[in-house]
Amino acid sequence: MPVETPAKSAFIFPGQASQAVGMGKDLHRNSIAAREVFEEIDDVLGRKLTDVMFEGPADDLTRTENAQPAITAVSLAAWKAMEEATNCMLLPTMTTGHSLGEYSSLAVAGVLSIEDTVKLVVDRGRLMQHACDEKPGGMAAIIGIDEQTVEEVCREAGAYISNINTAQQIIISGSHQRLARAIDLATARGAKRAIPLAVNGAFHSGLMDPAQSGLNERLDGLEFSDPDVPIIGNVTAQPLTTAEQVKDELKTQLQSCVQWNNSINYMHENGVTEFVEIGPGNVLSGMVKRIVRSANVTSVGDFDAVQAYAAAS
Repeated sequence: MPVETPAKSAFIFPGQASQAVGMGKDLHRNSIAAREVFEEIDDVLGRKLTDVMFEGPADDLTRTENAQPAITAVSLAAWKAMEEATNCMLLPTMTTGHSLGEYSSLAVAGVLSIEDTVKLVVDRGRLMQHACDEKPGGMAAIIGIDEQTVEEVCREAGAYISNINTAQQIIISGSHQRLARAIDLATARGAKRAIPLAVNGAFHSGLMDPAQSGLNERLDGLEFSDPDVPIIGNVTAQPLTTAEQVKDELKTQLQSCVQWNNSINYMHENGVTEFVEIGPGNVLSGMVKRIVRSANVTSVGDFDAVQAYAAAS
């Protein structure tokens, strides 16, 4: 039987750019449940993605077609290792993920099986890589100016707002030329920093149109279940509680802004006090603390963190 995690908790999952060579290696070594997830993903791909994850090179791991299933693999492996260590099925109050991380939420909420989730992520990564090749671009983090100013910058430069991570950290995207123009404009209008991201495309922008079209055909061929717990959607920052709502969300997500700041605020305003980031890195944990200072945040991305979580539970 599922066991709900401590009152009013949320599982949150990281997205692309969280990858690092070596991630998941200790989970694979120490957890049977995690190892099964990694083996399943290698089987789905028909190749040893785990070799790239554990040994590199970093340039290969950064490619969208590798980074996306790799990050999903570590996230789902860590989640399964947590269940193994606590000897129960963990059910959060709500779940969400940042961009790619939203797909890990599909498995956790019971919308899709791990196998179908992984297959969908593989297709998403492949389609996005093709879109990146067809319409090259990039992304940058703009820090220290408000959303309205960033909107004006993007409108003038022909760029896009892709993620609103916090009130003071907004991700923009576009073709390389337009992105460079937007960075210059943002800096001139008071941005404290403008940081290019380690991604190879303009995600969550109009440049992802080829990928979104292909992904929508794939989504129409899948049978979704209603979520066991609400998934807070990237596009709406509202709870998705039916299979149809989840599918509609994913059909626009690649070209829409990720409303992360609003998503975390929604969960906090509706009683969530415990946020557990599951997967590689701890970027989301830092964002949550900047959005909700009073939140209790835990990062679980390796075997030591899994054991610490189990001991605390």
